[in-house]
Amino acid sequence: MEDQRASGRDRAQAVAGPHRRRWEEFSGIAILVLSLGVGLLMLIVGQAPYIPRWLWAALLIGCLFATFLATSGLLTAPWHRLAYTGAVLSSWTLLLTMPNQGMIVVLLVVVAAAGSYILPMPVVLGVIALNCAVVLVHLVAHHVAPMEYLAVTAFYAIIHLASMFSTYALHRESGLRAELEQKNVELEAASVLLESSAKTAERLRISRELHDAMGHQLTVLNLELEAAGYKAHRMTGGGTEDVRAHIDRAAGVAKELLADVRATVGELRATGPGHLQAHLERLAAAVPSLDIFVEVPPRVDADEQQVQTLVRAAQEVITNTVKHAEAHELSIRLEQDAGELRMVCVNDGLAPGRIVEGHGLTGLRERLEPLGGTLTVRPSPFFTVEVVLPVAESTGPPRGPSGRALRPAAGKGAADE
Repeated sequence: MEDQRASGRDRAQAVAGPHRRRWEEFSGIAILVLSLGVGLLMLIVGQAPYIPRWLWAALLIGCLFATFLATSGLLTAPWHRLAYTGAVLSSWTLLLTMPNQGMIVVLLVVVAAAGSYILPMPVVLGVIALNCAVVLVHLVAHHVAPMEYLAVTAFYAIIHLASMFSTYALHRESGLRAELEQKNVELEAASVLLESSAKTAERLRISRELHDAMGHQLTVLNLELEAAGYKAHRMTGGGTEDVRAHIDRAAGVAKELLADVRATVGELRATGPGHLQAHLERLAAAVPSLDIFVEVPPRVDADEQQVQTLVRAAQEVITNTVKHAEAHELSIRLEQDAGELRMVCVNDGLAPGRIVEGHGLTGLRERLEPLGGTLTVRPSPFFTVEVVLPVAESTGPPRGPSGRALRPAAGKGAADE
């Protein structure tokens, strides 16, 4: 019962993770849309700005769009910082070209809070200080009483700080959650490989025991029965035909049993760690913030080293997806045809303009080379990592169809044997 509850919690977390990330993205977009509505409302019902209305509206849209680009991850350094700088300067221009502040200061607060996603906290505090200075300059330029503009500036400074710290806390929580998921994937991969190695060692031990104990004894029994049969054939007298028949049947059974033992020993030695579907699903269950779909053919002809390499490759792909891609879904699909085993990993996240292989992908490529495998990375149309390993042609039973519909990976409880 406790295992069922734990499995249920894992499945609930796996479902809630991606939805939580989507809600965070939707809330950020909603804030930008709300800021646009506030600006347009001020433009319509408030006093006319010092510049043409169409220019002020275009500046408002450009400011919010630059904020979105800077924080969405679509731009790489230093372009996202340039976009954010443009958003800050545009927000100041929007405020200074309005006769009355009204609710335009909200735009400055939103832009400053967005800086928590891309800039260090000291830099964001500097932006807040400059925003407060712009608010103060605007109030002084419109001849507001000293006590009033000091009070208003202090009020907006508090709002700036509160929004900045809350946004920074959310961003920090998201980063820590991603780091925890990466550690979970690494721990789960190590656990999978350790269990697989232990099971392989146990299979080899059982195969040796069968071969050394039962195999030898059955061989001796078979030889003894053959000798008894030979002597029975040389005997004469009544009842010898019946004795020879029993000996022949016993010899036949002994030969069949010996053949079964040898086949079992060969199967135990030849069978790889297998259960790749379960191994990959366990890695998938360690990342609740990402929908990971796993598809593996019913039977995979891969030895222990190849299975370990595929598990490590999946670990690296999942880790990179969580760390860099900002993706919602990841597909891990294995395909096997004549002489090749191919693992294709595709995510729906942000694809970089150019690929710079870090230590993870470089290490994976070095791991594949001794096995005769290859690694291919394609950034478009979706970011794709393809691992290809050569395998021996199977002599076993026919394979089932591998084109099954993708399905979400099960929780940890379903992967346990």
